[in-house]
Amino acid sequence: MNRRHCASAAITLVCALSVLITPVQAFATPAPPSPSDERPSGSGAPKKSLEEVRKEIDALYRKAGAATDAYNLAEEKAEKQSGEIVKLARAIVVGQSKIAELKSQAGAQAREQYRTGGLPPGAQLMLSDDPQLFLDGVNRIREGQQAAQGVLGELTRTQEDLETYTKDASTNWKKLEANRIKQAKAKKKINAQITAAKKLESRLKKEERARLLKLEQEAEYKLQTAWLSSGALKDINREASASGKKAVAFATAQIGKPYVWGAEGPKSYDCSGLTSQAWLSAGRPIPRTSQEQWRLLPRIAIKDMRPGDLIIYHGDASHVGMYIGDGAIVHAPRPGRNVTLAGAGSMQILGVVRPDK
Repeated sequence: MNRRHCASAAITLVCALSVLITPVQAFATPAPPSPSDERPSGSGAPKKSLEEVRKEIDALYRKAGAATDAYNLAEEKAEKQSGEIVKLARAIVVGQSKIAELKSQAGAQAREQYRTGGLPPGAQLMLSDDPQLFLDGVNRIREGQQAAQGVLGELTRTQEDLETYTKDASTNWKKLEANRIKQAKAKKKINAQITAAKKLESRLKKEERARLLKLEQEAEYKLQTAWLSSGALKDINREASASGKKAVAFATAQIGKPYVWGAEGPKSYDCSGLTSQAWLSAGRPIPRTSQEQWRLLPRIAIKDMRPGDLIIYHGDASHVGMYIGDGAIVHAPRPGRNVTLAGAGSMQILGVVRPDK
C-alpha cells in the first residue's frame, strides 16, 4: 500500500513539474522651521502639525519596508522550494523508469526459470556426468544467483529512494505553500501601509506637500549633522576593494530609478533589491533581504567602513543602503521616491556588513 501511495504521489508531483518549470542629493543648510507648520483648520482633518503628519507617514512606510522584507524572504524561499521540487520530480521520473527496467529484468529471469522447469541452464549442467560441464554449471549458478540478488537488491534500493524522494517532495510542497501564504499576507500588509500613507499625503494641499518634503530633508539633515559631529568619519578613509568598486558603480548608475517594493531591477528597485543586485554585478551573490544581509554577512565596525559596505538601518534591519564614501550612501528610500544619494547618518544605523570580507 505504501508503495502504491508513493507511486500515486509521484505521479502528482511529476504532473506538477510542468507547471513549475514552464521580478546626487546635496545636503544644503535647511530653512528654519516655519510657524505655519500647523494644518489649516478648514481642511476638515484633525489638527496635526505637518511634523506629526511626516512622522506618521514615515512610520507607515517603515512598516511597509519591514513587510517588504518579509515578502522578499518568503518569495526567495518559495523559489528555492520550487527548485527543490523540480529536482525531486525529475529524480522520481528517473526512479520510476529504473524500477520498470529492473522489474523487466527480474521478470525475464523468472520466465527463464519457468521454461527450464524451475532450473536455470547452469543448474541443468550441474546434473551432467561431464566434470567440466559440472564445474561450468557451478560457476553459472553462482553468477545467476549474484545477478538475481543484484537485480532484487537494486530494485529494493531504488524503491526506497523513490519513497524518500516522494516524501521530500511532499515536505517541500508544504513549505512552498506556507511561503506563498506568507507572501500573500505580507503583500496585503504592504499595500495597506502604502495606501494609508498615500491617503495622508493626498489630504495635504500642494504647498503643504512641498513643505512636507522640506521637513523630510530637514530631519535627515539634522541626523546627518549629528552623526558627523560625533566624529564618525574621523578615521573612515579606506579605499574600496576591486569588487566593492564594481558594486558602487552599479548602484550609483541606478540613481533616478523609482522605488518599487519587491523589485530587483533593471527599471526599479527596493532597498535590498538594489544592494543585492549591485553585489551580484560584482560577482558576489548576497542574501536578497536587508534582514538576511544583516543576519548572514560579516559585520564590521563603522570606523572600519569602506565604499561598497552595506549600512543596515533601524532596529528591525528593515532598510539598507550602500556606503559610497565621504559620509554618503546610495539607496532606494521608499515608495514615491527614486534611488538617490543620502547621508549615511540620516537614518538610525543598526550596523555595517561587508559582502566581500
